[in-house]
Amino acid sequence: MLHGVTVPSDRSGADRCPGLLRPHLADDGALVRLRLPGGRLKTATLHRLGDISIQHGAPFVQLTSRGNLQLRSLPNPLTPQLISQIEATGLLPSASHERVRNIIADPFDETLPPLVAALDAALIAGQLLAGLSGRWLFAVAGREGQVLGEPYDVAFQRLSETSGRLLVGGMGVDCAPEDAVAAMLDRARCFLRVRDDESHWNVRDLPPESPVFAGLAPVDVDAAPPPAPGRHTPDDANQHAVVLGVPLGMLTIEQIELLRRVAEEIVVTPWRSIVVRTDAVDIGLDVFEAGGFAVAALSPWATLSACVGAPWCRRTDTPTVELTTAAAASLPIDSPRTHVVGCERACGRPAGEHRLVIAPRTVQEILP
Repeated sequence: MLHGVTVPSDRSGADRCPGLLRPHLADDGALVRLRLPGGRLKTATLHRLGDISIQHGAPFVQLTSRGNLQLRSLPNPLTPQLISQIEATGLLPSASHERVRNIIADPFDETLPPLVAALDAALIAGQLLAGLSGRWLFAVAGREGQVLGEPYDVAFQRLSETSGRLLVGGMGVDCAPEDAVAAMLDRARCFLRVRDDESHWNVRDLPPESPVFAGLAPVDVDAAPPPAPGRHTPDDANQHAVVLGVPLGMLTIEQIELLRRVAEEIVVTPWRSIVVRTDAVDIGLDVFEAGGFAVAALSPWATLSACVGAPWCRRTDTPTVELTTAAAASLPIDSPRTHVVGCERACGRPAGEHRLVIAPRTVQEILP
């Protein structure tokens, strides 16, 4: 996948990606997005967010296509009490950099969390880097490179203890793991220096001769597919892992309670799923299935997703969640990846090959 190809931009100005300190105003109220670098999250923290959602907004926590979280239907403006409650979760370590901490990582590779943490810390420490777009995306991958199928701007792929490569769009160069953080952030700083204006959000907005690509050569990036729901045994693991699909990316309070009972920490993936990696996965998959999670590769929720649609979004009157939920009951096995949206903006669409169904009026329009 070549992410360095120039795509002319018809945008004007900075992006509008929300955060806590700059929420998005939807038809159902304010929407707050919270970044999870690498997707790692304590279930106790998730439970606190669930409590906040019950007290102040919609009774679920949304998973995003970048492995982040959203709370919606919140009061507008946000009350000081609500802001303080969310800040107390520890998910906002930097007010100035909150919207640029978009870092995805391969969910099974246990060698990557220290690198993600170092990247996040250095990103926050760099004053200039606060100027990155909220659409900018860092990726940290292992040998499988699962997240390299996503539209990253700058990535590092760790190939061994001593080797790896820096990737910028579809270009790359050898890079040792100990140099990865500095190399990634150097390219990000270069982007900020050479972009023409704030309407350039990503490296793919730049021409091929841009200094951002200096010293790089075309490389083949063979990203492994996202892990399907079900049990997995990662190659480098002493423990099993369970991938739980979250239908429509809406994590209910009951599901949050279940996760807290079985694990201290989870990984939120960019594919609206959750990885539970603990001895507690000896619990039967039927328990997770009864809790509303997708636990099998052939589950309709492994291939079906949607934007939030009406009545929450002001851009559409299409009830995407209602229609997609109804379609799941009739979806044929081995159906193609399908994403249902209420308008041409196509929020939350997956990076890989998929069918895009825009503003359907009936369930039949969703079915292949």
